[in-house]
Amino acid sequence: MTAKRRGAQLVMLAFAVAIVMVAYASVGLGLNGQVPAGMLGYGLGLGALMLAAYLVLAKFAPWADPLLLPLVTLVNGLGLVMIYRIEQSAPKLASASNQLFWTALGIVMFSLTLIVLRDHRALQRMTYTAGFVGIGLLILPLLPFLGKEINGARIWVGVGGFSIQPAEFAKLALVVFFAGYLVAKRDILALAGRRLLFIDLPRARDLGPVLITWVFSVGVLVLEKDLGTSLLLFGAFVAMLYIATQRTSWVLIGLALFLSGAFVAGQLFSHVKARFDVWLDPSDPVLYERFPGGSAQLMQGLFGMGSGGILGTGLGQGHPNLIPLSFSDFIFAATGEELGLTGLMAVLMVYALIVERGLRTAIAARDPFSKLLAGGVSFILAWQVFIIVGGVTNLIPLTGLVTPFMSQGGSALLANWILIALLVRMSDAARRPPPQAIQDEGLTQVFQR
Repeated sequence: MTAKRRGAQLVMLAFAVAIVMVAYASVGLGLNGQVPAGMLGYGLGLGALMLAAYLVLAKFAPWADPLLLPLVTLVNGLGLVMIYRIEQSAPKLASASNQLFWTALGIVMFSLTLIVLRDHRALQRMTYTAGFVGIGLLILPLLPFLGKEINGARIWVGVGGFSIQPAEFAKLALVVFFAGYLVAKRDILALAGRRLLFIDLPRARDLGPVLITWVFSVGVLVLEKDLGTSLLLFGAFVAMLYIATQRTSWVLIGLALFLSGAFVAGQLFSHVKARFDVWLDPSDPVLYERFPGGSAQLMQGLFGMGSGGILGTGLGQGHPNLIPLSFSDFIFAATGEELGLTGLMAVLMVYALIVERGLRTAIAARDPFSKLLAGGVSFILAWQVFIIVGGVTNLIPLTGLVTPFMSQGGSALLANWILIALLVRMSDAARRPPPQAIQDEGLTQVFQR
């Protein structure tokens, strides 16, 4: 049964790479009527990388969900295609070869995670260590001579000519901490206090963890000017708290805390207020002049998606160079221009399938820590996609997050490949049959031969 599953996975992986190569050829045909000269090199490079990931997965996680790797390959490959497309119009900003290099490093991190982390439950013993590591990574950009402010946000750490975004790795460490802490404290946090209307409120003495997390997330928002990470981490904690306790009151309390914190920060800090002003009316000419980094970017992105319509202009036939940061923050808008609403819905469906497989792993997990960790990791991915898509489409304020696996950049790509490795490891543990069943299957195969 395992051999058939792995064979089907290899076929799906090859199909995903084939789709990416067809899209790559479409870019060249749309630009100048010729297939790109480097298509063979990119195709072989991407295919070799994914084959290596497949071999590591087949060796060290043979029972893992067969859909995860092909789905991630597809969305990562489409990101490479869009970055190559943007590079043709803005060669000084985008670089498909650099992104392929970071993809290779992502595959290395994916493989190392599977090889080193044979049992993800070992992470439960590192609960508080992971918490300290996550907090330390978030504090790093605030340190003098080390932190760097780019585009108004202090979320980067620079060493020489090399820069990383520590928050991308901090989210993984903090999800491990949240899972371990909530498993230990879920019985206490699930206790009900007074009842208000139809909701059982938690006891006042149990509000400490959510209040501390809220203060910390507001601190990230105010000190680092990073609305995206603030919303991502607090949302992940509240979601995992709900998964652990099954109490809706925690969701309502978390929502009330974040809205009140955002409102107060918007009144006291100009950079937060600017985000909300742009969100409320991005076409305001006054805002367009005062905050071109927000209002102008958002309007150009909306114009690009509007010009794409239902079916898009076609790969290579749009104008993504007119959209600021089309290779990173606004790659979703650039994709919408050339692939249209239909293409965007297809991309979102791929993300939805990845999240669905992660949630299926959480349901199938056999211990509380695995359930919480798989649910938290899946929520982080889904929440990040919602935040960036919501910001680009003006559903919510812009946050500065990037589209997972598609946007150009190394930190986010490496962290997200590690995230997928965690899901693969937990999926393998959840799907692995008992030892006796494996032995019986092996004997059956021997007799059949």
